[in-house]
Amino acid sequence: MIPLASPFTKDRLAPLGEVFEVSSLGRVLSPASMESQRAVSSCPKGLVNGGGYLDRTPTKNGTKDSITKLVSDLNSAKLETDVDVVVSPPFVYLDQVTASLTGRIEVSAQNSWIGKGGAFTGEISVEQLKDIGCKWVILGHSERRHIIGEDDHFIGKKAAYALNEGLGVIACIGELLEEREAGKTFDVCFQQLKAFAGRDRDLTLMGPSFADVVPSWDNIVIAYEPVWAIGTGKVATPQQAQEVHVAVRDWLKKNVSEEVASKTRIIYGGSVNGGNCAELAKQEDIDGFLVGGASL
Repeated sequence: MIPLASPFTKDRLAPLGEVFEVSSLGRVLSPASMESQRAVSSCPKGLVNGGGYLDRTPTKNGTKDSITKLVSDLNSAKLETDVDVVVSPPFVYLDQVTASLTGRIEVSAQNSWIGKGGAFTGEISVEQLKDIGCKWVILGHSERRHIIGEDDHFIGKKAAYALNEGLGVIACIGELLEEREAGKTFDVCFQQLKAFAGRDRDLTLMGPSFADVVPSWDNIVIAYEPVWAIGTGKVATPQQAQEVHVAVRDWLKKNVSEEVASKTRIIYGGSVNGGNCAELAKQEDIDGFLVGGASL
């Protein structure tokens, strides 16, 4: 989420959602901080990914002209010093964005390959992303899992390689509606975390395991995105989001380390009941937001 200081207004949120995935990566969204962000307590419904103004079925997807205007707005935005902001445009616009966006805002890709490259038509390598100035990559997004068919093992290998090459990873996890209704939310999220943490199946098929190559968990941000609350008309309560974030942090404490559990940023990407961002931000373990719309 971009702090809602000028120049962002309600009518500008739609193009933002159409073109970019936007992340605020920082544990700074306390109630006091929110007050300073131009009364975010009254933010429009749909600010958090999945509904309202961030329409996931827009009539107009990104163009070079619309992105030029969007980048101009981003460059003139007033951002708090303790908030990290990352934008993730489609691949074909990455170079345009990295070349024109202020250095205050970092750029992420929406996907990357599992190794150094080769004959993998249509894929994009970590080395190529770094070459054009990307600092992050989003991996494990629900659409990659459930539409493209990527499994935990494959996603874990991608993450291991990206981190080993110095690219930060926004690691997405989240459950389907039927999994939540069956009481499997934590089981699903923990299984997905195992792949990112190198505790899933053998991740050495194309190189060292994740656990062996992670130089620092400072380069990992976990994004909890309940699939059932993204573009479905269903919404989560702040308490539902908080309980998963607490469970994720506890899993990190037990399976990685207490230090990692304390400092790893866990952000939220999904619709929230009433669009009440201030209530969501009051939850102690929610460190930021992944906001977006259609990626193409």
